[in-house]
Amino acid sequence: RNLRIEKLAERAWERVWLDHFQPMQFGRRLWICPAGQQPAVTDAVIVELDPGLAFGTGTHPTTALCLEWLEAGDLTGKCLIDYGCGSGILAIAALRLGATHAIAVDHDPQALEATRANAEKNQVADRLTIQPATATLTQPSDLLVANILAKPLIKLAPDLCGLLKPGGHFALSGILAEQGSLVTHAYLPYASFGPRWQRDDWILLQGWKSDGKINPQ
Repeated sequence: RNLRIEKLAERAWERVWLDHFQPMQFGRRLWICPAGQQPAVTDAVIVELDPGLAFGTGTHPTTALCLEWLEAGDLTGKCLIDYGCGSGILAIAALRLGATHAIAVDHDPQALEATRANAEKNQVADRLTIQPATATLTQPSDLLVANILAKPLIKLAPDLCGLLKPGGHFALSGILAEQGSLVTHAYLPYASFGPRWQRDDWILLQGWKSDGKINPQ
């Protein structure tokens, strides 16, 4: 094969892809948009987003699944935990969709910084608590969404379920379809599951925390 070497001018490569970031719709009314670009539609719930160096724009199937799950639910008056918040996209979307309060958690300082900036941009910072994963969450929540990976989801099963009120609903994503059974099994002592959602090779597992009793396996 013939190889060609070309010298490219220095650029902020981690941000070049934003040139192609366009407004995206999730469900009936939720839109994720780059700053300054809004769809010409009525009754839209719009989240303006600049992910910075953090994960989460809606382009990945796992994030898209979580956004669709949030849009499909009734979040009015609810408190939500976004565990592994990345850009803050899920917590901010929940607040824009009617949640009363959200808690965004991540181990990456850049993610917490991006979440704070995006919350301010979307005028929801006063209803959002941002904290590192090492901090203790003491108040159980109505909802939890965790878009991370199968292995940490399995490891964190008792901890994540412990963050929910009895009957509280959750969505777990970042899971390949063939990993679904392993993740489900880890949560069965604490929770029950509804139908899984799938996009491409990725799935979202949704369910609710049991009433405090350990479920038989």
